Amino acid sequence: MRYRTDHSMYLWGDDRPYNSYAAYFRRLFGSRVQKVAVNAGFTCPNRDGSLSTGGCTFCNNSAFTPSYCQPTKSITEQINEGIEFHRRRYRTASGYLAYFQSFSNTYAPLESLKKMYDEALSNPLVVGIVVGTRPDCVDEEKLDYFATLAVDHYVALEYGIESTDDAVLAAINRGHDYATAVRAVEMTAQRGIHCGAHFILGLPGQSDEQLIAQTDEINRLPLTTVKFHQLQVFRGTTMAEQYDAAPEKFRFWTVEQYIELFSEILSRLRPDIVVERFASEAPPRYHYGRNWGLVRNETLWAMLEKRLLEKNIYQGKNFIPLQLEFTKKQK
Repeated sequence: MRYRTDHSMYLWGDDRPYNSYAAYFRRLFGSRVQKVAVNAGFTCPNRDGSLSTGGCTFCNNSAFTPSYCQPTKSITEQINEGIEFHRRRYRTASGYLAYFQSFSNTYAPLESLKKMYDEALSNPLVVGIVVGTRPDCVDEEKLDYFATLAVDHYVALEYGIESTDDAVLAAINRGHDYATAVRAVEMTAQRGIHCGAHFILGLPGQSDEQLIAQTDEINRLPLTTVKFHQLQVFRGTTMAEQYDAAPEKFRFWTVEQYIELFSEILSRLRPDIVVERFASEAPPRYHYGRNWGLVRNETLWAMLEKRLLEKNIYQGKNFIPLQLEFTKKQK
């Protein structure tokens, strides 16, 4: 056994010191399930002029989009190519999740969304969909549609929340406040739809103390999963221009410093929230300013686990239960 004898099994049912995404799907499906990214050609309301132009200051979607994801290809083509790509790498996967990743994947009329998601779910190897979007791009009607899909499929909406601080959200041209994110997450969870959130750690104006305290706000949300990313500045973004103009407003952790910070955040995180990611990587050609170089996610996870063991930390060790204002439905 890798971990302490008095914690050979944690609340989430295995011996890892955090509630892992891979184990979560093994519990749900009994085997490995793999995400296959899809680019359906969406945009965002802070790009097309509805709210603003230019998008979020940090955003370069190409840095996270696999090469097979081209909106000129049909959804079926992208899924089939993605399955073949992952079959060579993950041969044990028994099913696939169509991951609509690029931009805001609910930012279209409902009838258009139905055609896209129905097409994805028509593939017999696809067991569900994961839809990345903005909190201000959902409404009751769209969520009701996703709830009908969730009766027979795994359905998750992943919201880019990024920060719980309205001043930080305004500074990155997000175009919505934190209250909008809270409403979207609660509306989603109330329908029994799995709900995820993204947060960026280290945006200008955030101190370590604020990031640790932010965990209490995250714990109040009825989330199924969460992704944390360290701030990365990418070429071709407004943030790269801001970095050139005022580098003193930016700070970048070493890998070791970031793992120390995240260990503290993890110790306070609600133990039932599944941690999908705690750091991100991108191809070096997109990096701008200070970065970690070619450190892969697998290495980062191993470093985190080693540090958690050394410090006798596990997810939720310092979690203080809250009186939640919602009833969370689990599928």
